[in-house]
Amino acid sequence: MNARLFPPTRAEATARLAAFLPHAGKTYAKLRNHDPGPDAPSHVSRLSPYVRHRVLTEAELVRAAVDRHGEGPAEKFIQEVFWRTYWKGWLELRPGVWDAYCEDRDTARIEVAGDSYLAEHLARAEEARTGIDCFDHWVRELVETGYLHNHARMWFASIWIFTLKLPWELGADFFLRHLLDGDPASNTLSWRWVGGLQTRGKTYLARADNIAAHTGERFNPQGKLAQEALPLDGPLPPLPRPIVPGPRLGKDGGRTGLLVFDDDVDVQDLSDRVAPVAVAGVSSAALRSDVSVSGQVQDFVAAVLDDSLSRFSVPGARLRDQVMTPHGVDEAVRDWARDHALDRVVARHVPVGPGRAVADRIARALQPDGVAFLQEMRGYDARAWPLATKGFFPFRKQIRELTAALGASG
Repeated sequence: MNARLFPPTRAEATARLAAFLPHAGKTYAKLRNHDPGPDAPSHVSRLSPYVRHRVLTEAELVRAAVDRHGEGPAEKFIQEVFWRTYWKGWLELRPGVWDAYCEDRDTARIEVAGDSYLAEHLARAEEARTGIDCFDHWVRELVETGYLHNHARMWFASIWIFTLKLPWELGADFFLRHLLDGDPASNTLSWRWVGGLQTRGKTYLARADNIAAHTGERFNPQGKLAQEALPLDGPLPPLPRPIVPGPRLGKDGGRTGLLVFDDDVDVQDLSDRVAPVAVAGVSSAALRSDVSVSGQVQDFVAAVLDDSLSRFSVPGARLRDQVMTPHGVDEAVRDWARDHALDRVVARHVPVGPGRAVADRIARALQPDGVAFLQEMRGYDARAWPLATKGFFPFRKQIRELTAALGASG
């Protein structure tokens, strides 16, 4: 884990937010697309690894920006925070898109294994041997730091798809294996958007002059990039399904165990309401890909969970990395529930992705013992996610109302 860049603690995250806030207004709006490089002062917050795991929540970021600048000057930063919320909601409404991505990724992996030409070109891309300086630099930066500037991610995805002509699913997978903030919704849907699958027919073409202008001339890949970006072909996404937030949990469920999933480690308010007799953490980081996920990513997630669990005085087991074996987490949580004579296990709502698959397995493992597994959705998510039925721009019209509702439980 690159602790120098992203120390995995709530204290570090809040300090970074405080340091960034003076720049979250007009400065951010003007300079956010500029990528000066990993060793230069950044124009963006670099909070995404913390927000991905809800060490900091989206609601905290929006409230802080509004309090510092007001909604008008902070509008662009607030919109970027809500892009993440929109992606999460869009996928929650259409979980089959994640399933389809996983299936297509596996198919692409098989195709590469049987095609030596494609396999060699994939290896060159993943090993920073394409000869495209900016792309090779971003590969090394990603692998070494676990992070890329958002604009670099867009350029990277466009070059992967349209210049290198590699399967987009394997590019999305490469990100999920190495990004500390790798997220099933934001990552998968952003790659789909670049390729013309998310907003049908609309693609993103990386241009040499744009890269030069926004990297301070560090890179200028003239003559090396594709000159057109024809949309990828794929099925239309399914119609959105309803989201049912479920009841708000209280202390009336008997002996309670609290599970902290790495998708949302900020659970103190839930703990206060359910009064757990035991607390444990579950990481699904190792399941972000069908092949080995970076140790840097897994260590960061484990440390984020440790930091969250360290703030609880309730004695309890810490289930770290159990999801790395097919049945380990099922048996570990079942035994943990038995050891503490639990009547129920509660957690934050686990969103679509590998964490959801782990949560479903846990529910099945607890069922024979009559232990209920209950998940509570945040008020912020329950209000915002159902609005992601169409594109971002209709969703954007609801941001002012969603921001006003942040006084309620988020």
